[in-house]
Parts: sequence; structure tokens; C-alpha cells
Amino acid sequence: MRVRLVPLPLAALAAAFALASCGGGGAGTDPAAVAPPRAPVFIDVTLRPDTETGEAIDSLAEAIAGVDDLGGLIVSELEDDADEPVDFATEVEPWLGERAGLFLDSYDGDDFQGYGIAIQTTDAGAAREFVEDHAEEDGTPAKDASYADIEFKVEADGTAVGVVDDLVLLAEDQATFEEAVDASGGDSLADSSQYSGAIEAAPADSFADLYVDLGGLIEQSGDVVDPEVEGVLEGAGIEPGEATAVASLIPGEDRIEVDLSTDATGENPTEGDASALLEAMPGGAVVAFSTAEFGDRLGELVDTLDANGLGSDIQPGELKAGLAQVGVDLEAIADSVGDAAAFLESGPEGPGGALVMETTGPEAKDSIAGLGGLLGSAGVDGVSAVGNGLSGFSVRDPDLGDQPLVIAAKGDRVAIAYGMAAATKALTAAGPTLGEAAGFKAAAEALGDTPPAAFVEGPALLEMIESLVGPGDPELEAIAAFLEPVEYLVVGSGAEGERSTAKLIVGVGR
Repeated sequence: MRVRLVPLPLAALAAAFALASCGGGGAGTDPAAVAPPRAPVFIDVTLRPDTETGEAIDSLAEAIAGVDDLGGLIVSELEDDADEPVDFATEVEPWLGERAGLFLDSYDGDDFQGYGIAIQTTDAGAAREFVEDHAEEDGTPAKDASYADIEFKVEADGTAVGVVDDLVLLAEDQATFEEAVDASGGDSLADSSQYSGAIEAAPADSFADLYVDLGGLIEQSGDVVDPEVEGVLEGAGIEPGEATAVASLIPGEDRIEVDLSTDATGENPTEGDASALLEAMPGGAVVAFSTAEFGDRLGELVDTLDANGLGSDIQPGELKAGLAQVGVDLEAIADSVGDAAAFLESGPEGPGGALVMETTGPEAKDSIAGLGGLLGSAGVDGVSAVGNGLSGFSVRDPDLGDQPLVIAAKGDRVAIAYGMAAATKALTAAGPTLGEAAGFKAAAEALGDTPPAAFVEGPALLEMIESLVGPGDPELEAIAAFLEPVEYLVVGSGAEGERSTAKLIVGVGR
């Protein structure tokens, strides 16, 4: 579906930038009050942010795009492109409220059907007059229409626009407009406990919120969750049919923050802190992430997979028993694993990296030794024992590239690594660590009290991509333009009640 936003709503939505330092405008009808109750996607945007937020938006626009007056540029373009001249300052600003919302009506599995845009107004009469004056397309006047005592306009392409309560409402077509009018009567997304419960998790100072009804998308698309997948999800306490997610945007002077909240991770989301292991990853890591209580989730997954089987090849109850016959005790391994982390780095031999797991017992190490011995006795090509004080084995194969796959252990860590250098760094903590790197320190500081769970070094990532892609690649220029302003990307995670939370911050350089 291509959402065509005609000059009227575009001019109003652009006020988020043009009026960034104005504030005021008063409250008004919630834009979600005209969204259908099971609209799978809803976006709420602040049109009149406070002075600090407005200045942050201007700062970001200048740093990312070199634009020192983004709002003025947008409004100028909209006024020039309108079918009929529009003076934003005198015709839109006086009636413009604080917030606007966009809903997507339904999803058929391939595309969204129907959209609506609701813009708060402080003067419904002035807004209605503006609609009367500008509701046309390519010089063709809009047709008059009415529904449930609401008078509105229908343009030549079918777009419908009118004023409902204290909202300027624009819909893709007349049917969607009428559906929104019905919702305004008291059965809307704003009245949904599922929506209100999710949106309450959004921070009060957010500039924009994106609400997604994950279960609604599955239901409306007609998709049926595979029974095996559903079994895994239920084993983890996840009910996909009821899941929601909210993403909130908070602009800063030198950063962009997105706060996430979802109940799609089950009734008991992980609250652990694995930042210490993340900080212990190599200091030259380009990308790194960690997860707390990895062994617990691994154990839950193993139990569920064993109970349900894996297709026709592995029947229920055969997974654990089959691996136990070759010396791999999955339950014992999961019980012995604590936190986990992974990293990607660039080295003289090319990219390398590793998954690192902390262990509390010998089970994982014993399984590595047993698996290595099994492969060796079976005469598998390319398998050899590793040195450098590590216990384990490596596998070399042309399909793996120039470096070997290494599975090894040392002390209280087990690693599955690509490249011997990466395995050594992961298990011996030789050299500077990520926690000592200046870029990581700045990113962790930006998160405040939220412990870091993932980190990307922007300049290093761009350098790695350039080395892999090579000069002359037509896509490299676009990638470089996107990544050049990015100093870092950091993610922190946690939990609030039954919802998992995450904070993503992109540091922007000048």
C-alpha cells in the first residue's frame, strides 16, 4: 500500500519541526480515539515539542543532513508543492494542536489496507474552514459527503478529509473515514485495554510512539503459527496472539534514543545484567552483545524441543537421548551455562568473532572434549586439537573461508569462535577490553543506569564494510552516507513487570 499524504496533512505533520520551539497548543481529543480498536499499527507524534526537544531535532538535522532549519525547509517545500498556495503561519498554525496520529487499518499478510491520519486542533471551526478551502486535487474540487452527522470532503482520488470532534481526520478512502467516525463513538483503539496497557510503558518525554499489535498482525494475515514453533513459544511463556510492542523516539542534541517495550518475550522476562561479560570482550570489537541467564533459556528451549521433537527426523523424547549416546548431555550443559556474549572484530586475516559462555561446572568442557574425540576418531577431515593453553578442537574447511571454526574452553569460559585469534582473545582476555575503549565508555554513559547489552562502533563498522565490499561497489556510497554520522550504537535491556524493555541510542557525530 502506498500512503499518499496530500499537502494538508503533510503541512500539519511538518509542524513537528517548524514549531519545535513554540510549545503550547493545549491538549485535545486523543488521536487514537478515531483508530479502529484492532488497528495493528498506530503512530503518535508530538507536533509542538518543548524547546529542548525542538533544539535537539534541529541539532540532529544539521549533524546528519547539514540542514540548519529543517522545519522551515519542509514547510517551504510543502507550500510550493501544494495544488493551491498555503500560508502555513496564518492558515495552519493558529488551529494546530499538540499531537497527531496515524493508524493502519488492517493487514492481509502482504500489505496494509487503509490508513487514517488524525491531527489535534485547538479551533475546530478554523480547521474546518481550512479543509473547505483546500480540499481539492489538481484543481478538481472535492465532493461533499456526510456520515453520522459528520460532514466531510471526498477528493477525486477517493481520499476523505473532515473534522471529527477536535481532530482533523484524513483517511485513504470514504470507508476508512466512516470506520474512524464509528470508532470515535466509543469503541476505538484508545478504549482498548491492550493498547492502553502497552502505551503506558512509553516514556512521558517521548517525541513519537509506535504501537504494534503483534498478535493482531498474525491474526489478520491469516497465518497460523507452526505447531512446533508454537510449542517452543509456549514453553517460554509466550502467547504470540496477545503480544504487543511499543517503540518510543526521544531526540537528543547528539543522539537519537529509541525505548522499546514488549510482552512478546513471555511472562517472566529476563532481568539479569550481563554487562560485565560484555565489557570483557576484546577492545577492538566492532560489534558486541551479551545476554544474561543464557543457560536458563537454553535449558527451556532444549526441554521444549525434546518434548515436541524436530519434524519427522527426531521424534519427541529422542533429542536428549540421541545426543547423550555420543557424550553430549544437553541438560547438564544448559545447567552449567550462565551469561553469554558475542563479538565481531576485524583482523589481519579478515573478520573474526566468537560466542562466549560463562560456565559453572565441567559439563560443557567435557562435552567439547568428547565431541572433539568423536570427530577425530571418525576421521573427519580438518579436525585438530587447539593449543595456546586452550582445551578443544578446530575445524578447517574451504566452505568456512580462510580461518577455522574453533570450539574451545579455558577457565570458566567456553567459546565457539571463527578464527584462532578470536578464540584466544575470547578465552584469555588478553589485551585491552571493550570496557576500556573510549567509544564504549561514551555509549555506556549515554545509557545512564541501564546496563549495556549490545554495542556497535560506527567508524570501525564502516571501515570493515569498506574492506569487505571493496571500492567501486554502487551500494557502498549509500551505506557510507548512512553510517558516517554514526559514532556508536548501544542497546541496554531490562524488564518492567511482564514486559521486556530495551533502550537503543545512536550517537551522532558532526
